[in-house]
Amino acid sequence: MKTEKVRTLYTISLVMLDALMIAVAFVLAYQLRVRIAWPEPIVGEAALINYLGLMVTLVTAVIAVLFLWRQYYIPRAVSRVDQLYAVTAGVSLGMLIAVAIFALLFKDLDYPRAMIVYTWVLAIVLIMLGRGVHQTVRQILQERGVGKDRLLMVGSGEVAQIILQRILWSPRLGYEVVGVVNGGARGDNVLGVPVLGVPEELPQIIEQQKIDEVIIAMPEVGHRETVRIISYCERGRVSIKVFPDIFQFIASETTIDDLGGLPLLTVRDFAMRGYWLIFKRMMDIGGALVGLVFLSPLMMLVAIAIKLESPGPVFFVQERMGLDGRPFRMIKFRSMRRDAEKAGPGWTTDNDPRRTRLGTLLRKVELDELPQFINVLLGEMSLVGPRPEQPYYVERFRESVPRYMERHREKAGMTGWAQVNGMRGDTSIMERTKFDIWYTENWSLLLDIKIMLRTVWQILARVKRS
Repeated sequence: MKTEKVRTLYTISLVMLDALMIAVAFVLAYQLRVRIAWPEPIVGEAALINYLGLMVTLVTAVIAVLFLWRQYYIPRAVSRVDQLYAVTAGVSLGMLIAVAIFALLFKDLDYPRAMIVYTWVLAIVLIMLGRGVHQTVRQILQERGVGKDRLLMVGSGEVAQIILQRILWSPRLGYEVVGVVNGGARGDNVLGVPVLGVPEELPQIIEQQKIDEVIIAMPEVGHRETVRIISYCERGRVSIKVFPDIFQFIASETTIDDLGGLPLLTVRDFAMRGYWLIFKRMMDIGGALVGLVFLSPLMMLVAIAIKLESPGPVFFVQERMGLDGRPFRMIKFRSMRRDAEKAGPGWTTDNDPRRTRLGTLLRKVELDELPQFINVLLGEMSLVGPRPEQPYYVERFRESVPRYMERHREKAGMTGWAQVNGMRGDTSIMERTKFDIWYTENWSLLLDIKIMLRTVWQILARVKRS
């Protein structure tokens, strides 16, 4: 079946599923209102059939709002936080529209206000559950080759290889990588993907290989060359995506200001950002207190297990580099032998022989990081931010990794954007730094919440695999 037809079926099925979930929420809300005498006992309650007009109006209004907000455009990777926000807002607005219309058309029929509240809550919950099932089924089908888009990558530099590696690691994205186009010789390969030709041959390659989507990942060539490559791709009926250069990254949310009548482009307003940092600190304090209180029994068990397994202290305290390059003492549960760093700082690897057996398990599920809630409470760290490094390695990396010190514009974090994107442990410092800098340029409270939720999800997945 062609990809376009499959995508259309996905969209239609999602619309029908959302409509079904809203209707089910309405029926359940009616049953709850009949059985629960809140806010007061009901007298002479109308039958459900009398409210069918409101139900149809509600389903239509919510679906229309979600459609206008592009919630039936199915992206490659779905952020459940963004989806929850859109669904909540869509159901809320749709509910207001439906009640207003119903009140105008059916003035003689009263409806219980509690039922509206029940419907609102149940609709959000059921739509999110339905969409979760829909996404799971879609990913299973894509992993089996149903509805995959045939992808062509333009570029073979470092950026293109990072994107290509991520796609090859993530079959759930629904891509079938057909080949790479660059300035090299035909027959070569990039990460095992064959080179099919040069940019000038793009129209023929797109037609011959039946390409559905082209990703242009050549930020180093400049805007003029990128536009030329796009013009080659536009001769075929394909989707085109371009990886932005650094200026496009930092100017993604610009505003226009003026200086005595002269226009200025505001890339980042630190004065406005400062207000939000207050809320970030409040979230850090609240999260650290909740973590220390509710996880204290688990932390006690871990401490006892460490003392029983090997001699030495329970905690490992080490100097790390934090906000603005200031050092602080980071606390962890000890996961290595007591004499692990007697010869000086050592880089941790996946199969580090210095680890204890318990330490290997602690690191795998990140339980060794729990004492850092204390650092967060003291204001030395944040729940989310670039992971801190030892001063010894910071001095080395700042000389070899471009813009490395820019990651210290944010407080160090217990988890970060690089970590939830696979940059944990013994991984490329260059790639990790790019993720950290992207985080500092695009920070928001919503992004922090996404990272925390993804961290918890990934930890639970690793616990399950263990």
